[in-house]
Amino acid sequence: MRTIVIILISVIIIAIWTSFFLYSDRHIDTLYLLSRKLQSFLDLYGIEFISNDAFRIGTQNGTTMTHGTNEMSLPQLFINSQKSVVQILGSHSSGIGSNTRLGSGFIYDNNAHIITNYHVTAGTTNLNIVFLDGSMYGAKVIGSDTLTDLTVLYAENVPKDKLIPLPLGNSTKSRVGEEVAAIGNPFGLSGSITSGIISGIGRILPTHDQDSGSIYSIADVLQTDAPINPGNSGGPLLNMEGEVIGITSAIISSTGEFSGIGFAVTSNLVNKVIPSLITKGYFKHPWLGVSGINITPEIASRVGLSKPRGFLVVDVMSGSPAEKVGIRGGSKSINSSDKNLRLRGDIITGIDDKVVRKIDDILLYLQKYKAVNDTVRLTVFRDKLSRQINITLEAVPNSQESV
Repeated sequence: MRTIVIILISVIIIAIWTSFFLYSDRHIDTLYLLSRKLQSFLDLYGIEFISNDAFRIGTQNGTTMTHGTNEMSLPQLFINSQKSVVQILGSHSSGIGSNTRLGSGFIYDNNAHIITNYHVTAGTTNLNIVFLDGSMYGAKVIGSDTLTDLTVLYAENVPKDKLIPLPLGNSTKSRVGEEVAAIGNPFGLSGSITSGIISGIGRILPTHDQDSGSIYSIADVLQTDAPINPGNSGGPLLNMEGEVIGITSAIISSTGEFSGIGFAVTSNLVNKVIPSLITKGYFKHPWLGVSGINITPEIASRVGLSKPRGFLVVDVMSGSPAEKVGIRGGSKSINSSDKNLRLRGDIITGIDDKVVRKIDDILLYLQKYKAVNDTVRLTVFRDKLSRQINITLEAVPNSQESV
């Protein structure tokens, strides 16, 4: 009887989670709640499942510090933060067997939530977190977001005295040239700290979903020259007050090792996304539903723009918010200096009161300031005239490579 019950429940769970991808966005919340309701039923049969407590946000280590007035030395910064940073271990299957995947993470709250990168845990089983003293505890993924490369782990059996959350700072106050430090586990070397400066702000970081192969862009990323190597991913980037201002995520390198440019997802984006990942398991990103190309001097000359700035809409996604309000895609093919293009699409030159010089401006604005169901005002250049169009943002569908 128990075996039959387990098989039936497994079928129900698979059906529910498959529906995430088959049904429209408005059904997701209902389906997710139904899957959560199954937890208590599973417990009756002694089937291992994540407890309801995993989806409760605990107390965080808030900070009232004034930026730049409580700076610590690097040794003091490490002493204050080391117990909150963990190594993440797991098994990853490949075509030739399985291997151990290494990464870093840090304590988010006193309810055993650990933040790391999505790419650290994607396709990984038997997850464990390891503290600096060598103590190891099992962990489970309770929420992930491929569009920001963020994941939340829940480590239910960690003793309360080990749950020391790191304070999250305000990344909008970060300045180019400001000193920062990265703590993590490069190449599996636990308890490592490197330092450098913030070498750029507001970067756009291309990333890809390892499962679907889709390409996305993370907006408003910090750039740093603090050495980051394999194993650092998911660890904190700290300002000198000991606040997390970013999560180290990627490097630019031809060798796979650090070459002077690393990137970190900002703490403000973490603050926006992580609560939803804990309580719901997902985060809804606002979406227009267009793809295209930045305006070049050549395109500006062809379409009659006085300045080479803006975003040319080439394609409008079917059923998207952009299609619903009549945004036009390209219809006339031309041979440009570098590729075949389709002109006569709308050119987005503004969003609300912000000037759009390129696609980065739209991505940054939507990610930092807007949410699903918000309305934005687009300024578009069409038929050599500017006009304004209001558009209500919807959630990004699965596997959409558009803004």
